[in-house]
Amino acid sequence: MIRTRLTELCGIEHPIVGGAMAHLSDARLVGAISEAGGLGVLASANYKTAQEFRQELRRIRQFTTRPYAVNLNLFPMMRPIDNMEYLDVLCEEGCTVVETSGHELPPELTQAVKARGLVWIHKCVLPRHAQRAQRLGADAVTVVGYENGGATGRWDIGTMVLVPAVVQAVDIPVIGGGGVVDGRGLAALLALGAEGAIMGSRFVLAEDCAIHDNVRQMLCDASVTDTMLVMRAIGATHRVIANEAARRLAEIEARPDAGLEDVLPFVLGEKSREVYFDGNVDAGMCYISQAVGLMSSVRPAAAIVQESVAQAEAILGRLSGR
Repeated sequence: MIRTRLTELCGIEHPIVGGAMAHLSDARLVGAISEAGGLGVLASANYKTAQEFRQELRRIRQFTTRPYAVNLNLFPMMRPIDNMEYLDVLCEEGCTVVETSGHELPPELTQAVKARGLVWIHKCVLPRHAQRAQRLGADAVTVVGYENGGATGRWDIGTMVLVPAVVQAVDIPVIGGGGVVDGRGLAALLALGAEGAIMGSRFVLAEDCAIHDNVRQMLCDASVTDTMLVMRAIGATHRVIANEAARRLAEIEARPDAGLEDVLPFVLGEKSREVYFDGNVDAGMCYISQAVGLMSSVRPAAAIVQESVAQAEAILGRLSGR
């Protein structure tokens, strides 16, 4: 059993947090991760209305009675949602952990989170952002290195450097990630001073993740060199699988006059949904970590959690001479 301040804080069994992945982190996947002893995180931005969001929260309870978290997205959105309204809904439905992600931390939202007695985890990019979150009352912070899938930030700092830098900068628990798909990554993060690991890409290949078999096969066949960076031309760099859509987008971004209007048609959510759920693997962006090359099998989310913890325990035991 690996116990850390994070497991105590959130009331979970294992120091593994599921990434709040756009389109994919739904009630079934979140519930499966939490039921296995980790912390599943529902992506609230997936739901257009507070009523849809409430229904999904209630559906989580079909899969687990254990703690789970909700991510409130503070980044600019094509279709903004009212995070204060969603905060009320998640409290009414019994959620006890909130994850925020974004550059700005609205005082009214952070004060409301604290006033409701919720565990607050803030996902940030740099040590100074983690320090600000700590000053505002965050209970823990999450940082992910450059290897991760999806948004990589502007700084291109790898996990090996970023995680200990943040651990050194704050006193609250740090959740680290970026290229973590098994117990080797979990053990490495613990050695770097983190008290939990966030895993997103590995759970894309969970049986509980509602993606098309074509996508599963593409990811199982991928190597560590089969991802690429896109959207850097608009200051929003993301790591994706190197499919036809990503390569076409990279060609457009290489033009000196490339702008948002050129990039947007390739990165619309409907294009990613066509990849994930219709199985048209070249239709749009498929966000995935460089560690896709370490993922070669589809497993239940519970098995991913349990096997990762067992592998980490074995590694830590061997290193300590037990």
